[in-house]
Amino acid sequence: MSHKTNAARILDKNRIPYELKEYVVDESDLSAVTVANKVGLSIEQVYKTLVARGDKTGVIVACIQGDHELYLKGLAALSGNKKVEIVSLKEVLPLTGYIRGGVSPIGMKKSYPVYIDSSITNQEKVSVSAGLRGFQLYLNPHDLISITKAHLGTISTKL
Repeated sequence: MSHKTNAARILDKNRIPYELKEYVVDESDLSAVTVANKVGLSIEQVYKTLVARGDKTGVIVACIQGDHELYLKGLAALSGNKKVEIVSLKEVLPLTGYIRGGVSPIGMKKSYPVYIDSSITNQEKVSVSAGLRGFQLYLNPHDLISITKAHLGTISTKL
């Protein structure tokens, strides 16, 4: 594959098997549902990465199923915060090194605590952004949990 992303290089270095799936990006629709359709996966397998800030911990990262929304109270409780809010869009690139629609929980500029909705363990394979719009990593959820040192809990609700 011609585009090795930082996230893919980290997986290679740690000998974690994955597939890099490429798709055509529609700048007007960066939704997880669209990504799932383009890469031929069910929406239950596509996890979106959200960047948040806790009142006690600072920046944290959440991965939730593509057709779910972040349950802020659940994320706050799991992360040891009283309150959590999504960071503004203009903060995403400076904080993570990634642009909206291409935020991967793997290989951010800085290592932030990662929280993944526990529903991920119901899947054999999941997909997260590879760190570049138009590329998804397809891997075992336990490998994703391991490489990101993620904490699991109920942090999302169905849309």
